[in-house]
Amino acid sequence: MSPTIDDPLPTSSIIEPPRGRLEKTVWSELVGWEADDPSDALTAFEQGCSVLKTRNEWKGVCGAANTLVGKTISKQVAADFFRANFQPYQVLNADESKTGTVTGYYEPLLNGSRTPTATFKYPIFAPPQDLITVDLSDVYPDLKHRRLRGRLVGNKLVPYYDRADIEGVNPANSPLKGLEIVWVDNAVELFFLQIQGSGQIQLPDGSRIRVGYADQNGHPFRSLAGLLIRRGEIRAERASMQGIKAWAARNPARVRQFMNGNPSYVFFREIPADGSGPIGTLGVPLTAGRSIAVDQRVIPLGVPVFLSTTFPNSNQILNRLMVAQDTGGAIAGGVRVDFYWGFGDEAGAQAGRMKQSGMKWVLLPNGYDPNREPPSISPTTPPVAATMTTPP
Repeated sequence: MSPTIDDPLPTSSIIEPPRGRLEKTVWSELVGWEADDPSDALTAFEQGCSVLKTRNEWKGVCGAANTLVGKTISKQVAADFFRANFQPYQVLNADESKTGTVTGYYEPLLNGSRTPTATFKYPIFAPPQDLITVDLSDVYPDLKHRRLRGRLVGNKLVPYYDRADIEGVNPANSPLKGLEIVWVDNAVELFFLQIQGSGQIQLPDGSRIRVGYADQNGHPFRSLAGLLIRRGEIRAERASMQGIKAWAARNPARVRQFMNGNPSYVFFREIPADGSGPIGTLGVPLTAGRSIAVDQRVIPLGVPVFLSTTFPNSNQILNRLMVAQDTGGAIAGGVRVDFYWGFGDEAGAQAGRMKQSGMKWVLLPNGYDPNREPPSISPTTPPVAATMTTPP
């Protein structure tokens, strides 16, 4: 029998299993800490203090960071700042393992037009007004970072249109017609823009606009790479972004069918193009090479995170202090990371090849008990990051 208001779902049926936990440790356990120059991470962290300083546990450390940013400081001064003000915690997965997958994302550049033409015919949509978001966290605190999305048909909430419904055979007949922000010239590049979550669009007159994640249709993200591998279309070792784009170029008549295998669809908003970077979930611009997307059910937004991994598709060590400033639909699990590489083709080349193993440590303000409410605030901005992770 379906539950009613007087017959609620048992709590056990909706509580999410833990995604991971934080375990107190010592600085000597941070593999490769001494090799990094955390000066840029200090700048990125202080930028996030515009949001964090509203919480008492962050006021002191943010004030101390503010006195250093803007000055020429040495690697040692920056390192001493973090060691003096933070306690490290190793991040563990739900199964107590210490390693996880590290992927990359970036901000691409697409070609587009404010008006549709024979060339620019693939629309980027703003959020539809009939998209309803249901927040159950007041009733079920364990669902704090989960949302239901759908649309009303009569008095019934049904799933929102999926990718195939929205794009169809002819985008001009989309149920979202009238919500176009801009039209671009390549459907595959648009698909990957949705995966990256943010991008710049160059218009015919040479000017640019920037679009950022605004909302999502509520359908689960399904990896295009995984689908291509399972169907025998591409080998796993070639399932990078570059490999998938090459496959799409060879199979233009079949691309739409495979893209529709990912029912998730992202809606965008136009944001200022003159900023230093796209705006992450924390509400501040992302910093290339220093910002990461995390699972905020384990990692509070805004915290410094020391990451020990390797460069894309190599064994070259990459040990770096990062800042958790973003989230993403496919970023789930304690030691799961999406590494923001920056803007343009070079950053895209790194992001598209990155699928490494890594460990990470969170730095929390001295004296803070991580078993209490996480030392963060509610996100001010929807997530930029998604990812093209390949499932097993």
